[in-house]
Amino acid sequence: MRGAFAEMQCNSSAVGGNDVGRQLPASGPALTAYLAASDIAVADLGEYHGRRLRLLDLMRNPRTRTTKTFPSLLIVARAAEHVRRTGERVMIVTPSSGNKATALRDAVLTAHRTGLATPDELSIMVVVPAASRGKMWASPLDEDDAARHANPVAVYPGADTDRVKALARSMVDRCAADLSEKHGVRLWYTLDLANYRVADTVRALVEHDHLPAAEARLHVHAVSSAFGLLGHDLGVRRLAAAGHTPTPPRYLLVQHLDTADMVLSLRFGSTAREAMPAYRFDAATGHYHQDDDPHFPAVTASVTENLDPTFYTRNPATSPEMNALIGKQGGDGIVVSRYECLHRYPVLREMLAPTGYVLPAEPADLREWSLVMALTGILNAIDRDLVREPDVLVHGSGSYGVADFTPIPAEHAHTATDVDDLAAIAYAALEREAVR
Repeated sequence: MRGAFAEMQCNSSAVGGNDVGRQLPASGPALTAYLAASDIAVADLGEYHGRRLRLLDLMRNPRTRTTKTFPSLLIVARAAEHVRRTGERVMIVTPSSGNKATALRDAVLTAHRTGLATPDELSIMVVVPAASRGKMWASPLDEDDAARHANPVAVYPGADTDRVKALARSMVDRCAADLSEKHGVRLWYTLDLANYRVADTVRALVEHDHLPAAEARLHVHAVSSAFGLLGHDLGVRRLAAAGHTPTPPRYLLVQHLDTADMVLSLRFGSTAREAMPAYRFDAATGHYHQDDDPHFPAVTASVTENLDPTFYTRNPATSPEMNALIGKQGGDGIVVSRYECLHRYPVLREMLAPTGYVLPAEPADLREWSLVMALTGILNAIDRDLVREPDVLVHGSGSYGVADFTPIPAEHAHTATDVDDLAAIAYAALEREAVR
């Protein structure tokens, strides 16, 4: 990780000029304890129509159950090292559809508990759409009144869920200089590909160390912007540069109908929804059907179905890079529906059981659908003759149910309809800290 950060040129314009640098804390017991949550495992899922399926389990932190743990730990570690090196306090600011916010908050809490930084030195503000508030995990950061005010959760009530990114970025651009001058606090807007790509190189390293070499391997991932796969690609290139011979990767993007932008861009060169197949409504079943394009659901309850608010990014800036990778190396994209996921659900429970991961008995209790989407996507793709590769690695990027967490109480969140609201929340948090 240190070497990857040293090589990567940080795009300071992408983070409002407030990047905290790329240095990590010195190795030692505190850092080891802090990084203990970053566990990964590989599990065999058996064969399906002649393909060997394996799971790259990135969901092993019981306080998040998603892959967002890995980049979050590195982001917060860099912030803690900045505090140690400069004495300047840091407030991390991030928009999120839920999982990233939960993981970053968990990393901040872990930094406090392991001594990398104190609550007075390091805090976090997250901005999530209202549709995702139920995915935000409660935490000791909101159980205590002082911690709750220092680490605010803002909820945007508008219908355009992706707008939380522009709101958070605009607030940082507007307020960073003034808050730095008044309170000695650096606001750090962390939603930048560079902050995630390095952490996700670990996927390629684990693959290289623990899986047999193959002629090619298809990597399957439920994606919004595909940061994880771009990180895997960086890891593959770093392995090759170091003299190793990594298995050539091919990538299968899995999305839902509401935000199928990466699949549309890959297949048609545009995110225009007019390129989607025409669906026929069947009044007898209440479902829409199509059989023109195997890359899209054959059956769905809605042609704009939002299967999981985790996937909220429209027109992702990463599409051109992923399109080029898949065009050069191979791969594809597929969109799944809730109907298809539910049809596969009993099979997926049986498939996952030997790995020790148990899906909720009732699909209605599932709150994070990434893993189910990815598995449904690869099985559909195989059944529809879209997969040539015999070796498949499914990136298990997230899965949790109602029994795994308690949602953050509504009264512990702030409503923010615009940049002014966000600024007021940030100022209140930091001014309260200043008088403590």
